[in-house]
This record gives sequence, C-alpha cells and structure tokens, in this order.
Amino acid sequence: MSDRDTSPKNAPKSGPILFDLEEGAPQLSPAEAPPVPDDLPQGMAMQQVAALAARRPSRLVRWAWQLALAIVGFAASLWAWNFVSDLLARNPVLGAIAAVLIVAFLLVMAALGLRELAAFARLARLDAVHRAAVQAITDGDLAAARKAADRIAHLYRGRAELAQGRARMDKLLPEQFDADGVLGLAEAELMPALDAAARREVEAAARQVATVTAVVPLALADLATALVSNLRMIRRIAEIYGGRSGSLGNWRLTRAVFAHLIATGAVAVGDDLIGSLAGGGMLAKVSRRFGEGVVNGALTARVGVAAIEVCRPLPFARLKKPSVTGMVKRALTGLFPGAT
Repeated sequence: MSDRDTSPKNAPKSGPILFDLEEGAPQLSPAEAPPVPDDLPQGMAMQQVAALAARRPSRLVRWAWQLALAIVGFAASLWAWNFVSDLLARNPVLGAIAAVLIVAFLLVMAALGLRELAAFARLARLDAVHRAAVQAITDGDLAAARKAADRIAHLYRGRAELAQGRARMDKLLPEQFDADGVLGLAEAELMPALDAAARREVEAAARQVATVTAVVPLALADLATALVSNLRMIRRIAEIYGGRSGSLGNWRLTRAVFAHLIATGAVAVGDDLIGSLAGGGMLAKVSRRFGEGVVNGALTARVGVAAIEVCRPLPFARLKKPSVTGMVKRALTGLFPGAT
C-alpha cells in the first residue's frame, strides 16, 4: 500500500469556488449596475460626407440642371458671337484677337472633355476586368481565367515595379490548370505592391482626417477636410490600380464607393468599430474631440478599403483583404494618447 494519502478528505474539490467579498465592498445586482455610456464619438463629419457623396438628385432636379446649363451655354454662345462680330466691325485686329482667344478656350474645353471620356474608359476597363475575373472563378472557366490574367498583365505592361512579377507570372502560368490557380497566381505576383501602395494612401488620409478633426476647432473644417481627403484618397487608389480618373470620373467613383457603403451600413459607427477601437484603449484615453478624430479616421479607412475593392482588378482570394483596425492603428500610432 502506498504511503500517499488518497482519502476523500484530501482529494481536490470540484465545482464552483466562492470568494468572499471584502467587507464594505458594494454589492450591486446586474439591474443596478451603471449603464454603458451612449455618448461615444460617432464620426459625424464622415457620416455627413457619406450622405453628401451618396446623395443622388431626383430625375426632375437633373433635368432642371441640364436645362439651366443648356440655356446658359446658348446665351454664352450668342454673347460671344455678337461680341466678336461687333468687335470685328469696329476694330478688325481686336476682333481677330478675341476670336482666337475664344477658339483657344473651346479647344481647351474639348481637350478636357476628351480627358474625362478617357478617364471613364479606364474605369470601365478596370470594372470589366474585375467582373470577368469574378465570373471566371465562379464558373471555373480556365480559358476565361487565362484571358482575364492576360488582360491584367496587359493593363500593367508599362509598370516598372511590376516587371519581375509579370515575368514570374509568364513563367508559371502554363503550370496552372484551373481558374483559381491562374487568377491566384496573377494576384500573388501583381497585386502585393499595388495593395501596399493603396494601404499607404488610406493610412495617410485617415491620419489627416483624424488630426484635423481633433485639433482644428473651426466649424465645418472637419467636414471639408474629410471630403477633400476622401476624394483625393479615392483618386489616388484608382491611379494605383490603373484607373486614373478625371474630375467627373473621380466624383462618379466616389459616389459609387459611398453608395455601396451606405447600402451595406458600413459608414455607421457600429459595434465592431467601437469595439475594435475602445477595446484597444483608444477611445478610453482621449478627449471627446480626439475621440471624434479617431472615429473619423477609422471611417476614412473603411472608405479606403471599399475603394480598394472597387478599383482592384482582381477580387481578394489568395491575398488577405486589408484590415480596417490594422490600418487605423498604424495610421494613428503616436498621434493620440493611447492610440497604439
């Protein structure tokens, strides 16, 4: 018989362990516990920017604006014609100078119009490549996947930073025998550098919006900064992925991004965003205005992720989609107390 005592009285007890509270400690029931504060920052500047960018005027309002522009253009044409005609009659030299200036102005406007059309064409090409890649993956169509990969390689044929990736893709592409492998190879070889550049743009925009919201007390300054920063961020992301846009093209792309965010509810400050920030101690250690800056920066990062998904010619499959929380932490590290 062993010398070790295995009697029941020395066996470890199982079941719940009760701890006595210290004398005088408050004993509150769950019903008496203080409520969770509901005045957390909501990022109102970014929510107003989203509502402004996603707002689509009614058809009647669009017709009114189109008719107004037509009337103004017609009146300006008549005025220019009468002005040049009268000036030619009175002073041929001055009339000729005025005619040359007006013709030069019309040529510049035509060039701007062609640039906008080219921007729309580039954005449409990116969207077409993305849809073709998604369809090829969904259908498991190897031929369509190879065609989409060729279109993506052609899209980036002039990008020196992707030369090695294109070379490796050309070498390994014949070894892929399914649609997922073909487009996964294209994503792995061509997208990492572009994704990294896009993430840097998102982090810079989030940092700028957060800083201005926190330190500039002027009314509407945070709204104007959020709008300008998001427009510039979306334009730069489109340029990174090969869809360089003009003014009208950038506004249309911005509306598409914000409309998608509004439809999915991603612009609202939900529990996931508050949890990811407050859980890390950010909102608990900053003032109310700094908290607004943090939330506006986080919402800007959400817009940036949506812009990446819209502008990227390939869906995220082999590579991981950028994390909003990770980008916010990198963007705001050292900017606010506790934003680490």
